Amino acid sequence: MDLETIYRLYFRDVYRYVRALSQNEHLAEEIAQETFTRGLRAVDRFDGRGDVRAWLFTIAKNAWVDHCRRHRRETELPGEDLPGGGDFAGALEDREEALALHRILHGLPEPYKEVFSLRVFGELPFGAIGQLFGKTEGWARVTCYRAKSRILRQWEAERDESEL
Repeated sequence: MDLETIYRLYFRDVYRYVRALSQNEHLAEEIAQETFTRGLRAVDRFDGRGDVRAWLFTIAKNAWVDHCRRHRRETELPGEDLPGGGDFAGALEDREEALALHRILHGLPEPYKEVFSLRVFGELPFGAIGQLFGKTEGWARVTCYRAKSRILRQWEAERDESEL
């Protein structure tokens, strides 16, 4: 498969994965492009036995980490536009809940955080996630389940706390 075909097939997946990591559309676009540039340079090292999308996600994650290291002192704010049209209160509530959920996810220890993100935001199959970590599909399933359980426990604890 040539790189143009790979780009057409997987760009959207890579973009969505990086968008979930960065919470910034423009940055996600930039890093997704960088991912394919790096992929082009490293295509001779891809043996074709693994999942192309998992390989690209690994490159994207490394590009994201590199970006974070370069811009360590900058703080990026989420986009200014609120969802929900003219319903400011509803949009603010949705945004606050989404932020609370991302805060919980951000606080998860590794590998739970990354496995959950790869599964939910990157929509990778468990087999590909296991392959990224050098583990089995079963390991990826169990780790994702445990991450989800931790998120739900924390979510419920925060909700109970706010009701007091």
